[in-house]
Amino acid sequence: MTGKTVTRIDLAAAVYREIGLSRNESAKLVESVLSIIETSLVNGETVKLSSFGTFTVREKNERVGRNPKTGEEVPITPRKVLTFRASHALKDLVNSSNIESNHSSTDITKTKDFSSEFYAEDIKSNLNNLSEGKESLE
Repeated sequence: MTGKTVTRIDLAAAVYREIGLSRNESAKLVESVLSIIETSLVNGETVKLSSFGTFTVREKNERVGRNPKTGEEVPITPRKVLTFRASHALKDLVNSSNIESNHSSTDITKTKDFSSEFYAEDIKSNLNNLSEGKESLE
C-alpha cells in the first residue's frame, strides 16, 4: 500500500493530462461531477457508477444502545447513513496481484507542478461562476 491520498486537485490534474481540457476546466469538471453525486445523495437517490460501485443512502431506525463505560441504556436517534458498495470489477482490480505493473501509468498524482498552480481563491471563484451559470463547459 502506498498511503497516498488522492485529492480533488489530483483528479483535476488527471483530467487535464488525460482529456486535454484546460486546468480550470478540469477543476470545474471534477467539481461539477462531485456536486451532481452529492446532490443526488442528498435527495436520497442511489448513485451507480458502472464498473466502480454504488453509493446509497440508508435510513437507520431509532434504537437503544449502551454507554460502554456505565452500561446505561441510551437512545440512538434515527439517522441517514451513506454506504458504498464496490463493484466486482473494482474489487478484482484492487485485489489483483499485478495492479502495480498494469496500472503504474495511471497514477493520477504524477502531474508536474500542477497543484502549485492552483490557488484556493481562483478555484472558488471559478466554481462560483460555474454554479451561477456564468460559464459553461463546452
